Amino acid sequence: MTQRCNIVNRCPAAASLVAVVILCVAAGDAAAPPAAKDAPPANPLATAWDSLPSGRWREARRSDAVAEGLTEEQRQEIARLESIGYLSGSHSAPPLVGVTVYDPARAFRGHNSYTSGHLQGALLMDMRGEVVHRWECEFDEVWPDYVRTEPGVGETPGDWTPWTNTGCWRRAHLCENGDVLGIYEGLGIVRLDRTSEVVWANLAGCHHDLDVTDNGTVYVLTRDAHILPRHNKRWPVLEDYVSVLDGRTGREFRRVSVLEAFERSMFASFLERMQKRGDILHTNTVEVLDGRLAHRNPAFREGNVLISLRKLDVIAVIDMDRARVVWAMSGMWNEQHEPTVLANGRMLIFDNRGWRSEEGEEASRVLEFDPFTQELLWSYGGQGAEFYSKTCGTAARLPNGNTLITESDYGRAFEVTDEGEIVWEFMNLAVTGSRDEFIATLFEVVRVSRGQVAEWLETE
Repeated sequence: MTQRCNIVNRCPAAASLVAVVILCVAAGDAAAPPAAKDAPPANPLATAWDSLPSGRWREARRSDAVAEGLTEEQRQEIARLESIGYLSGSHSAPPLVGVTVYDPARAFRGHNSYTSGHLQGALLMDMRGEVVHRWECEFDEVWPDYVRTEPGVGETPGDWTPWTNTGCWRRAHLCENGDVLGIYEGLGIVRLDRTSEVVWANLAGCHHDLDVTDNGTVYVLTRDAHILPRHNKRWPVLEDYVSVLDGRTGREFRRVSVLEAFERSMFASFLERMQKRGDILHTNTVEVLDGRLAHRNPAFREGNVLISLRKLDVIAVIDMDRARVVWAMSGMWNEQHEPTVLANGRMLIFDNRGWRSEEGEEASRVLEFDPFTQELLWSYGGQGAEFYSKTCGTAARLPNGNTLITESDYGRAFEVTDEGEIVWEFMNLAVTGSRDEFIATLFEVVRVSRGQVAEWLETE
């Protein structure tokens, strides 16, 4: 029987609210109702943008040989690009938060690790929404000497969101021993042990996503804002890379440019749609392939990486040894996230903006398809099951055949059966505003089996 549990009524006036873009600000631990102990303080926000911290964060290093000859205008543009991130919260909160649906008989039981727009860390909760473990480390504690600079001339709050780079983790990966890897969007990656002590940190321009192999090697997306004369002699661009780190020390020992991997491949024509300045690719996913599809196409051999380029509506495979794209596909989705290879040899993807009604209303979808025939084999979303996350989102197939979907922008995660019935739903507990009317982005919820955490969790 479906149960509704751990529900917190936090927003009685939500039905009358108009969604306003706003950042959810974390300001330390404060008193809160027991079910929402990991939510940010309830202090009201006087106005949306007045609550933003002054200044912005930027990375001081420059790797481009022409950096010394940059004009002041070019330097300001580089600083703006380096600060690109996601709003920590951008929509009104629902009347109910916490776990609002739970069917123990049909949901895949385990724990849920997640990253939220209010927290510089990650949380682990059970199926009923009780937080059982927390990792947290402020950016300033990891890199106390990081340089803060003022925004460039002509920039507006709508162009960049400085706080979101350091105010939360964009993505986290839970290790078997209870360690966790976390990304401060656009800046760096940190490894914490289960007591939140720093094991190592790397300020390499890390962003969006990471993957960890069985031997502990870390693959992470990185980026650098600089002038590429062959591409644009005047304006800088964000160049994305797939970087490979030693999982024990965090040291980077390989880096492959996504742009160059396309340029030197037979798929270079995909770059014809690329804009001339700014965030030209917006790579948002990296997954190390295990070789299960190599018998159908050698491009999918073990060790190659699957990536997603949101600005081009393209997913691709990079051969890391040759630093070259060896497979690419587009056409079924719009501004997608999180392509992944399934155990059945198909692929799953979060299609952010791929469905549109006759009236022009957009909705998100999750698609399961054959990557070689392009046959659509299963989908959820669109008409009749509307959900929408414009800027980010994830989808994962669970061992019982259900699909766990994170509708990030609205702070929601839910598990659906193959027939499309919701058997578990969670609304982010982190809300803020004078009436708790704004909800923090829920970047990703990952279902982990009890066995994955039992050994270290039980010893606490």
